[in-house]
Amino acid sequence: MQTELKRRMPLGAEVLENGVHFRVWAPMRKQVSVKLSESGKLIPLESEGNGHFSAFCEGIGDGARYSFRLDDDDYDYPDPASRFQPDGVHAGSQVVDPESYRWNDGAWRGVELPGQVIYEMHIGCFTDAGTWRSAESKLPFLAETGITMLEVMPVADFDGEFGWGYDGVKWYAPTRLYGSPDDFRHFVDTAHQLGLAVILDVVYNHFGPTGNYTAAFSPHFVSHRHPTEWGDAINYDGEQAAGVRQFVTENAAYWIREFHLDGLRLDATQTIYDDSPRHLLADLSTAARGAAFTASGEQRKIVLIAENETQDVRHVEGVDQNGFGLDGLWNDDFHHACRVAATGHAEYYYADYAGTAQELVSATRWGYLFQGQYSHELKRWRGTPAWHVPGWRFVTYLQNHDQVANSAHGSRLPELTSPGTYRALTTLWLLGPGTPMFFMGQEFGTHTPFRFFADHDVELATMVREGRWESLRQFPRIAGHDGRVIALPDPADESTFRACKLDWSKCREDCQDLMLHRDLLRLRSEDPTFSKQDKNMIQGAVINADCMLIRWHNPQNEQGELDRLLLVNLGRDCHWSPSAEPLVAPAIHTHWQIKFSSEDPEYGGSGTALLNTTNWHIPGHSAILLIPTAGQSPRK
Repeated sequence: MQTELKRRMPLGAEVLENGVHFRVWAPMRKQVSVKLSESGKLIPLESEGNGHFSAFCEGIGDGARYSFRLDDDDYDYPDPASRFQPDGVHAGSQVVDPESYRWNDGAWRGVELPGQVIYEMHIGCFTDAGTWRSAESKLPFLAETGITMLEVMPVADFDGEFGWGYDGVKWYAPTRLYGSPDDFRHFVDTAHQLGLAVILDVVYNHFGPTGNYTAAFSPHFVSHRHPTEWGDAINYDGEQAAGVRQFVTENAAYWIREFHLDGLRLDATQTIYDDSPRHLLADLSTAARGAAFTASGEQRKIVLIAENETQDVRHVEGVDQNGFGLDGLWNDDFHHACRVAATGHAEYYYADYAGTAQELVSATRWGYLFQGQYSHELKRWRGTPAWHVPGWRFVTYLQNHDQVANSAHGSRLPELTSPGTYRALTTLWLLGPGTPMFFMGQEFGTHTPFRFFADHDVELATMVREGRWESLRQFPRIAGHDGRVIALPDPADESTFRACKLDWSKCREDCQDLMLHRDLLRLRSEDPTFSKQDKNMIQGAVINADCMLIRWHNPQNEQGELDRLLLVNLGRDCHWSPSAEPLVAPAIHTHWQIKFSSEDPEYGGSGTALLNTTNWHIPGHSAILLIPTAGQSPRK
């Protein structure tokens, strides 16, 4: 029992002095043994009487391979809490000593969500090599661009040689495809030294379809009461749920503690079903924050973000207020309204959006568009009131892995709209009060596609392919006029995966997209108004269906130094007269001056004429930012 007191985690293989301590949860088993791969020796684990089995094995350490034997079954099972699977998810596990890595981020104190600029990335596609080590070489570039936080798509090990990562089955083992656990640590360490935070996308709503051996240890990991579109849900509120909850909450803490991660992004939390008095997510947020400490033992701040289709703001309310204690929420409403505005296509799950100026004004001011209204596409009520939620809690984006892939061929948004419209929406997005998130390559305007890919055996690959195509057929344009789906990339073909690797040769310092994003991020960071991310300073007005204005105003700032006016026109040139709208009026003793134009030739635009505030002329497919300037006013 003395060795057990020194454990870092309640489950798995722990390196201790003179050996390794093994502990596993197998409540339906009578006997459990650990098999040491090198010697083939079987060592019985002692039952603790609570469903757990444990034993201390002398003479082995970091790097040892092992597996488990259960009762009379002669199959060698990998550890459900394995820290590494060097030969894949079906093979034996490897002992990992996290203390062997020497960190260099002692000065890092963690991060909070306000002020962050997030960058979503898939390690396998981020570089041609697709490894942690190769990804490190690009981190200085991201820091220089204005990115502050990396959001890494799931890395929990999964079956196959490529995939998105959302079918993980070894939740504690970073996939061998990108390198070793210490390679992952070095990536985080390097990021911190560059001022970049790192959060990890984690999936706690289902296990992947192959390589999941948890049922051999306990049938209670899954719930048959709460099915998901990806398979059985996880059992958080049924029989033996306490053991499952510990497995998951400790996993969240594990990533924070052993990899010095700065937070987590929680996938599809609407399918984390839990009817318990205290929701799993409240326990998870508490456990994750409790694991965040600096090398000197000080509390470290982390960021927890949820993707939640039902748009339930309890996620970002305090645990003491019956909330879940998270920091932010993905805002699909903002993306969907922008996407329809950019493309003109309102089909399938975009059918609830019109892409009008009013929607964009409302999404900028209020965050969610659906806050309890009826969704005709979903045929149910959607959302909860979010009037009180600060703007920075909403993570906004024009592209992400799902939305790019759902364009059938993985096309990026700039390929689906006009350059001017894309630049105008980019300006609205990056100057708005939300927390912006880029999708890898977006910063330099890549045309590299991002498609759905998953390496499965033939039978499962066929099912996945048909399921994917059936989903995309719900877009009428993809289904085609005669009901036949257009030719789509095969998710199981390795060429589909390889086509998604970023082409960094297109990233140059004179790249117009890069200059646009860098200038806007600099403005967002340095401007005293935009840096506040205060949606309460915002009012908006609609000029016509495609043209709008956003006004930032602080009533306590009578001189108007913090006032900003953004004109966004996604249609043809707009001649606005009379301009009977008080939001366009400058503060007393000031007049408006152009600070930024998305039509600047440096960004690929055609230029911006001098501003006429007597007979307003708002150029089409543009965004123009105005700031107040004291002195001679055109009104005199």
